[in-house]
This record gives sequence, C-alpha cells and structure tokens, in this order.
Amino acid sequence: MNTRSRSLAWDATTAIEALAAADTALWIWTPAEDQMRFTGATRALGLGPLAPECSGAAFTAVAIPQDRALAEKILKPQEEGTEVAVRLRMRDAETCIWRGVWLEDGLRAAGVVALETKFAASHRDHLTGLLDRRTFLTRAGETLTQPGAYELVVADVDRLRRLNEALGHERADLVLAALGSRLNAAFAQEASAARIGEDEFALLVPRGAVAASERMREALEQPLRVAGFDIYPTVSIGAVAVDGGPDAADPAELLRRVELAVEQAKTAGRGGVAAYGRALESDSLSRLALEADLRNAFLRGEIEPFYQPIVNLNTGAVAGFEALARWRHPKRGLVPPDEFLGLTAEMGLMNDLGLLMMRQSARQLSEWLQRHPSAGKLFCSVNLSVGEIERANLVEDVARIISDAGLPKGALKLEVTEGDIMRDTTRAAETLKQLRDAGASLALDDFGTGFSSLSYLARLPFDTLKIDRYFVLTMDKDEGSAKIVKSVVNLGRDLSLEVVAEGVENAGLAKLLLEAQCHYGQGFGYAQALPAQEAEVYLNESLADGTAPIKQRSA
Repeated sequence: MNTRSRSLAWDATTAIEALAAADTALWIWTPAEDQMRFTGATRALGLGPLAPECSGAAFTAVAIPQDRALAEKILKPQEEGTEVAVRLRMRDAETCIWRGVWLEDGLRAAGVVALETKFAASHRDHLTGLLDRRTFLTRAGETLTQPGAYELVVADVDRLRRLNEALGHERADLVLAALGSRLNAAFAQEASAARIGEDEFALLVPRGAVAASERMREALEQPLRVAGFDIYPTVSIGAVAVDGGPDAADPAELLRRVELAVEQAKTAGRGGVAAYGRALESDSLSRLALEADLRNAFLRGEIEPFYQPIVNLNTGAVAGFEALARWRHPKRGLVPPDEFLGLTAEMGLMNDLGLLMMRQSARQLSEWLQRHPSAGKLFCSVNLSVGEIERANLVEDVARIISDAGLPKGALKLEVTEGDIMRDTTRAAETLKQLRDAGASLALDDFGTGFSSLSYLARLPFDTLKIDRYFVLTMDKDEGSAKIVKSVVNLGRDLSLEVVAEGVENAGLAKLLLEAQCHYGQGFGYAQALPAQEAEVYLNESLADGTAPIKQRSA
C-alpha cells in the first residue's frame, strides 16, 4: 500500500471519532439476546448510562415517560426490510431521530440515531417547508400511540394540472408554496401540517378540538395573486376518524383510507368533502371493475362521440360540431365523462381515445356532408389529449383518417391546449405545420387562460382561437371578462383567425358576442353534446329554419 492509500484508509477508531463529532451513534438491537449496543456520541444523545450495551428494559426506562411506548416500538420485532423511524427523547437530552431497518429475517435491527436538528432539513418538503410524506407518517405513528380521538384530514388541490398548463410549473409552485404557508399558519398550535403528494396536504389533529376540515378549507381557498393573475384555489377534502392507543391503525393504512375519501369528495365536483366509511372500500373494488370495463369498452365499441353544435353568430346557421367522448356502459348506461376521462388518462389510454374519436368523427362528418350538401363547409372539432401532439405517427394517422373519410381540407379541426404547445414550442410548431399540410385545421383551445400565447401565436399555424367558457359566462356581469373576450376577438381578427366562444348559455350572451364581432358560439344555450342521430336532426332543423334555436335565458 502506498503512502496515499494509507492516508485514506479508515479504521474503527476513525469511524467512532467521526460519529462522535457529528453527535450521531450507531445502534444494533438483538431481541433474542435482549441486547441493545451503541457506538458513537452516546452521551450527547442521552444514551451515556446505557452504553456500550444494555437490555431492552433498561433502554425503555431511560426514555421520558410519555415516549416509552415509542421506545417499545423500536424493540418490537418486525419482518426483514421493515424500516424503523421514530422520534424519541431520553432523560436529560433533546429529541432524537432513530432510523434503521430490520435485518436477517427479523432477527435483529440496526440503524443510526442523531439529534432531530441534524435530520430536520431532510424531513421537510423543499417547496412548502411542511413535513414530507415519510416524516408525516412517522409523526402520525408517534401521536397515535397516545390514547385519544383523532382525525386525519387530507386536502387535494383541484385542477393543479390545469394550473401548471396555464401558469407554468414555476409559477404553479409559487401557488403551492403559498398554500403551504397558509396551512402551517392556520394549524401552528394544533398539528404539524404536511405535503404528502404533488397536490395534497395533510393534518392529524385531535378530534373535536378544531373543525379541521372547515379551517383547512378556509386557509387554502383564500384567493391569491401570482404573476399578475388572480388565483382562486379550491380543494377536495377527505377525512377519517381514528382512536389512538396500542391498537391504533397503521398511519399508512389510515392515509389509504382518507385518500379514498378524497376521491369520493371529487365526485361531487370541485370543493367537495367526504368522510371515510366502509362503503368506500366496496367503491374502491368497483373502481377496479370499472377499469376492466373501460379496457373492454374500447374493444366492444362502447365509446362514441357526441356532437355539440358550433353556430355562426352572424348568420345563426350551424357551422360545425365539437366531438366529445361518451361511454355507453352495457349495465350503467351513459357514464358521465368526468367519471371515465380521468381514469382513461391514468390507464394510459388517452392516445387510443384520441385516435378513436378522430376516426369515428371523420366518418360521421363525411356522411353528413354527403347527405346535406346545403350545410356548406361543415367541420368537426376533435380535442387532442394532453401529450398527444407529441406521440409518434400522429401526423400519419391524421392524414390516413382524412383520406379514408374523403374529407375536404380543413373539415377535420384538431384542438390543442396552450400547455401542450409550451412544453416544446419548436417541436410543436413543426408538428402543427405537418398536421395542417395533412389536411387538418387547427384550433387553440381555452385561449385566455395562459400567459405566453401572444409570444408564439403569430408564428404557429392556427386558424381558430377558442375563448375559455369562464370569460364568456361572466362577460355580462364582469367588466374584466367582457374586455378579455373583446380583446381575444380583436386579436383573432388582426391575425386572420376565426374565434369560437364557448359557454354561450343564452341569447343575451350570443348578442354580446355578435356585437363584439365574434365569429362562432358554442354552449348549452344552443344544445348540449348530442348523439350522432340527434345531432343530425338538429342540423336538419337549423337548415330548414335557416338558424339554430337558442335559449332566451339560462335555465
């Protein structure tokens, strides 16, 4: 061994000195021998009277009385690979973190112990400063060793993906950081708040001491302003009641239960709330069955497009339709889109859905054009799902679908969101150009909800802008919304783009849009999405009457 190798060599003395300098110790617990052994900074950690080895009873006795149940938790034999993660305070010492793992078929456990302040940074979510998921579960486990009635509450931020698309990830992170600060301030005295997922916050609080769900909602749903935009967050909240003590449920199991409640809350729409009950377990099993049914639905042809009319505001005639996916379940009947579209995305089937919708819509549009030549340049819009613009063979598939259906150029309109474009603008621009060359027309959906469209709009090959329905629905009551609608219409005209306003609920809104010189209107004021046969009846009636009927006022 050369001089350099000798200088870098480690020995037992060096390792012990390093542990002592870091106020850290190693521990090994062997239940069969009733022996706990320590190496390192035992005195600083309150383990001096126990070192270098002691019995399990002696180890428990040195813990402060309220933490002795936690000390016993370290000693309880577990399966191999089970992690040890406990906050424990010994007499005359500060709180320490015990981390380790059970080894050799559970014959012994080994790990490290250090002052909590040494571990603190790694146990915090870097974005919000709240506890991270693992630490929250550890703290919850410690709390639940104490008898009492508790409530675990989880809030899921609604539409975070949409927020990311509209603001970008960095600005959306600012929103999450602000929500974390608000939650921490609201429960600073009663509970340690945690961020347990990308869009989920959690609390474990004494039951009845605070109205946890209500206070959590109050803290998180206050409006905030980010990058010049007013954000109005909403959350879906789930809760589960639990009794503490020796027989308390495992925190990870409790978290599973409360997340079932969150999913139940989401079914009520944004801002829902639900408590865990046994019925949700059967609902969870039903979800598994629904997943299997959904896979089969693609094979059995149960998913089909419904068509919502798009009306020329100037003439009142039907100009086209937007195709929206619907599922005719053989037993449940028509499944609402919000019950299966999210599941479709989770199962990785959105590209299959997009291809199916394009193919069926193109075929249906071709039949209508042949049967109703007086309909003029009738078109049909199909949404590209998130990420679909980046999939391989998209352009080839679109070209083949248009060719097979014999559609004229531009009759099949593909709608994309700004978020899809902004991930890779250069690549998106090239794909959009190829799609237009293949015979499709292109619409930018929900325009007005993003912040960067103006930088790229002039050089992307769109022919249509779609104004987000929120601005249209509120333009007769909110001056800001009215100004946004008029600005988008004027921008579209300046760039030679057609503009479609979604959310036309009544004749009053249609009149305001016409006065603003908007080209097209779409919404429940004309019709909801209709099955193909009913959509054709609607088209026939509008052709016969010369105009599409519209409600005078909202229902």
